[in-house]
Amino acid sequence: MANNSNNRRQRQQAQDNDTTILPGTIDATPKGYSIDVRVFLAIITTTMALAFTAGVMMGPTSPALVDPVLSMMGISLPDEGSSNGAVPALGDVGGGGGGGGGAANKKGSANVVAGPARKNAEGAIEDSNPHSASKKAKEVLISADGEATFASSGGDGGDVIRQPKRTPTDHVATLGYKIRETHVNIDTPVLEGSGEGLPYERDISRRNASGSANDDGEGGDDKLRDQSNPSGQHLLVDIKNLEAAFLNSESRLADAMQNSVIAAGLTMLSYHCHSLHPAGVSCVGVLLESHISFHTWPDEGVITLDLFTTSEKPLLPALPKIEELFGVPRIDPSTGEAMTPETLWSHELRGFRTEDARKAHYLDGESDLSNWVTSPLDVVYKEQIVTMKSRHHRIDIWDTKERDDTPSYEDGLRLGLKPGDPRWLSNEHASPSRMLFLDGALQTMNDSEREFHESLVHPAMFAHPSPRSVAIIGGGEGGTLREVLKHKTVEKVKMVELDEKVVEVSREYMPYLSNCTDIVGSAPNCFDDSRTELIIADAFEYFATKQQKGEFDVLVIDGMDPEQHDEFTDPDVIDALVGSLAPDGVLAIQVGIAPSILDPRADKGVNPKRELLINNLESSSLVSSIHVYEEAHCGYWEPRAFLVACRDVSCRKRWYAETDEVDYRIYDRIGGTKSMENPSLVHFDGATQRSFHAPPRAWESIYCHREPTPFECEYRGLDLDKGLYEFDPEDEEGSAFELRAAKDEGEEAAEVYAKVDIPEGSYIMPTHLAASFEVSDDSMDNIRGDPTADVEGLGGATVIEDFIEFIDDHGHKSLQAGSGKNYVEIGGSFTIRTAEEDETAEVNVRRWIPTHPAGIGRPKYSPVYDRHRHSFDVFVVASRDIKAGEEIVKPSTLWEA
Repeated sequence: MANNSNNRRQRQQAQDNDTTILPGTIDATPKGYSIDVRVFLAIITTTMALAFTAGVMMGPTSPALVDPVLSMMGISLPDEGSSNGAVPALGDVGGGGGGGGGAANKKGSANVVAGPARKNAEGAIEDSNPHSASKKAKEVLISADGEATFASSGGDGGDVIRQPKRTPTDHVATLGYKIRETHVNIDTPVLEGSGEGLPYERDISRRNASGSANDDGEGGDDKLRDQSNPSGQHLLVDIKNLEAAFLNSESRLADAMQNSVIAAGLTMLSYHCHSLHPAGVSCVGVLLESHISFHTWPDEGVITLDLFTTSEKPLLPALPKIEELFGVPRIDPSTGEAMTPETLWSHELRGFRTEDARKAHYLDGESDLSNWVTSPLDVVYKEQIVTMKSRHHRIDIWDTKERDDTPSYEDGLRLGLKPGDPRWLSNEHASPSRMLFLDGALQTMNDSEREFHESLVHPAMFAHPSPRSVAIIGGGEGGTLREVLKHKTVEKVKMVELDEKVVEVSREYMPYLSNCTDIVGSAPNCFDDSRTELIIADAFEYFATKQQKGEFDVLVIDGMDPEQHDEFTDPDVIDALVGSLAPDGVLAIQVGIAPSILDPRADKGVNPKRELLINNLESSSLVSSIHVYEEAHCGYWEPRAFLVACRDVSCRKRWYAETDEVDYRIYDRIGGTKSMENPSLVHFDGATQRSFHAPPRAWESIYCHREPTPFECEYRGLDLDKGLYEFDPEDEEGSAFELRAAKDEGEEAAEVYAKVDIPEGSYIMPTHLAASFEVSDDSMDNIRGDPTADVEGLGGATVIEDFIEFIDDHGHKSLQAGSGKNYVEIGGSFTIRTAEEDETAEVNVRRWIPTHPAGIGRPKYSPVYDRHRHSFDVFVVASRDIKAGEEIVKPSTLWEA
């Protein structure tokens, strides 16, 4: 209709103007209603103003922005009079503080107090809150529904400002659930720290800190608290089986939080709490030293707490108080009894310390105490039995259980567990492990200490033919002494221990270590044995000054790892230790964690002092043989390494003894126990000693990283580029050798000839040589005793005579001097002719490993010789190219060192 009217007006206007509108012409006259732009802008401005006002009223906004708007709207603001700036006591803060100070809580309201005023240098009151418009601490009541009430001075009421709050949500359009929040300012921070090179001075006293000074700022603790170093401590605490009402009470939780801070000797500045919907509370407290925070799950009965501080004051002493304050037990609905709260906790050193400061701290992340006890959360049971400082050590004893621990064999006997009993799978019925730490380093643990002490003591004791006088360095806990006293031959034990407190604490809290009750001929406690002499002194100094040359048959060093003792790098100290041994004496040392095959050269790796110790023993003219070995059952995460050094090479004979020999010596020298119920040894036996004969390959690899590379390292395995030339009498076509009849001093004999060309370095009859049998000197002496004596019922012992003759003709002594081993060839190789002195030109074979360049059978220390000694004693190779049809001839000095 409007368009038709417009068209009519246009046609009338055209007629009035005598103008004709031609067909097809576009009519450009504006159509529709016209809107004044001024009106449009006025509407937009009004809408924005209304939206802004609604946002001010409904949303959480800054008082600096809200106050002017509320004033323009005629809403009166609270009166801000003067105040004396008194600070509420830590336990008397209203609302979230759980105390009775400040305004009384109403309808679940919480009292929120701004920071206190403090005096400046002139004594005048200055504002402690830079955002406050007055010197009075504001009190604001925030109810559960979000109302904010500014309390008027001296009145119970106040001007109510309705300012609903809402929970932060994933989307701005979602209001979410309302929560109750509480914010409490308790103290004012002071500038602290004394970092080096600062362009200004810092106030590093503890004044103005709550609980540290009087109201006037005088007195209190003036100890310096350097917080400029980028380091701190972190304590995580998880507790379950707690009362739901406690975990849902903001005031009770805030009270526990404040008292935990006091117990830790820290200073709380403020805290902020939120009661969540439908249940739970989250709180964070700002500390002068950093923060404390927690969250609760009331239905599950769980709280997780996090306390971080930049202070060097230890946090662990506060842990029992934290457990007490937050450990409100819940009632088991099935029994009606209170449940026992269970706590998981972890302590870590955080930040960046200097290398020296890090190593000096007993809870450093590299310390055993941290790694085994204080840091891991999966150690579900941790109980500190002893913590003390002596003149020489920090001593700690802990009981622990890990999450996956299960009952031991002894636990099963104690509890009467039968097969299929579900308690076998529960750590609740497992006995805890008791561990002793010195300066954070793990010394021993009750469930594996016998494996450790038996592996340290008995290999060295049985390497000596009859030890009577024994010395022990360290070992104040008593385990080493106990194992030494089991040997019937021992007449005297001199134990030199640095710290008498270690002995006292171990006797009281780890008595099983020095329990000699079941040892025949000993006192109930090993330290009380008449054979024991305990000397409290620095052992290295003692041996260096007392000049006890040749006094001891065995010396056992059960101290810290070599990396913690510079004495091991001193050749004079090593000579003094070895010099205290008799001519056939044996030295035993535990030398720390076993090496890895990936380790660098020993003197450049993580154990350079251990390498220096070995170098010093090699250089000592008093040492003839050195052996290293490992034991993986000592309870540590990695195998432990041990070293035995002998003054005489004859100890190799006993070191390489066969299983049955060692078992017999254990039976003969140690025997049984008094009770005849418990075994004398639980770990060490002949098979264990046999496993110590050859060290793991990592020792060989690290040894061969030495510069220059040791000679024998070129022979760590058969050369895969060289051929194997075998003799097979049953396969003439495939055999590389043939036997030809010959005359030897008129008697029938055989000679070996090559059927094919054999290149230099190729292996000659390796299968036959590998089958050579081993016979000891002792066995040979027994056989040679009286071979012509009649054996009852058999007549003359001609077979034994023939056997001895065969050994003499085809056997040879081991290259390992003192080992007491002989190897006898029994294959085709024994038919190879031995060249006479004038026939050296005909020789075409040699032993696989040539004579050592130093002209010795083997070095004092060589993991290569220990690992390949049998191969070195039997294999031969072509010393030059051998043509087909050429006789194989060996030199008369083939097996001479």
